[in-house]
Amino acid sequence: MRRVSDVGEFGLIDRIARLAGRGDGREVPVGIGDDAAVLRLRRGEEVVVTTDAFVEGVHFRFDHETPATAGRRAGVGCLSDLAAMGSRPLGLLLALAVPPRLPLAVALGFVRGLLREARRAGIPLVGGNVTRAREVSASLTALGASARGRALRRDAGRAGDRLFVTGVLGRAGLERARGRVRHVGTARIDAGRALARLRSVGACIDVSDGLVADLGHLCRASGLAARLDVERLPRPRGFEAACRREGLGAERLLLAGGEDYELLFSVRPRGPGARELTRRLGLPVREIGALQAGPPRVWGVPAGAPGWRHF
Repeated sequence: MRRVSDVGEFGLIDRIARLAGRGDGREVPVGIGDDAAVLRLRRGEEVVVTTDAFVEGVHFRFDHETPATAGRRAGVGCLSDLAAMGSRPLGLLLALAVPPRLPLAVALGFVRGLLREARRAGIPLVGGNVTRAREVSASLTALGASARGRALRRDAGRAGDRLFVTGVLGRAGLERARGRVRHVGTARIDAGRALARLRSVGACIDVSDGLVADLGHLCRASGLAARLDVERLPRPRGFEAACRREGLGAERLLLAGGEDYELLFSVRPRGPGARELTRRLGLPVREIGALQAGPPRVWGVPAGAPGWRHF
């Protein structure tokens, strides 16, 4: 069994570069292989930048998921931030740290999973770094572009806005509670870009830490309260029955499960409803509550659903 130390730093970089490919030379004049990448903006655009870290033992465990699944989760977690800003993906950077004795197949499996989600989002891997560490970690930086002044934001909500969410909630939390992760959410890049074109859209955030936690972030940024209708939260078919079999609280997973990576956003009172938004975004959209005047907090939910916290 070959290990990372058998091929060395530059051997690992060469293999990652071959997996990533060269990409589109028009959008990325200079990619992997130089001191830095060069990305090309279009007229009237501004850059959107996000970064994320994915650490073995904190965010994933190889005894709970395959290397490819861990890599996919890392990719979606970072790229979902671009979706929440309504951005066009430009390029992705990967700083990968691995133990020297890590099997090479594990390291490359992780990268393959990451690249699978990058290609789905239409974003090329344009550079990065590799180094040694005691455990596997991936630091990702994603760059996107938005029309000047049109990036979606958390602080653009207004009292009276209706709240909507894409897709379904709770599936990722259910899998993690079972102790075996197979399902990976989707970075809603196309839906975010469609929302950015709608003048009636207010605030937007992706559901990464859990619905209540992320709605709380949106409320604090907008200086508003929110009221949720828990009964209207979209969930996978058979979700309640699966939770009962596992002895899990379905409502808690819906509200605080995390890693759904759906888009949570507000729309002005005279803006489109769920049916029209579903048509425009190309995926199911559900109305789940409203923003209202008042100190930032979420009404209509039970206590004890804070969502993911590192500390």
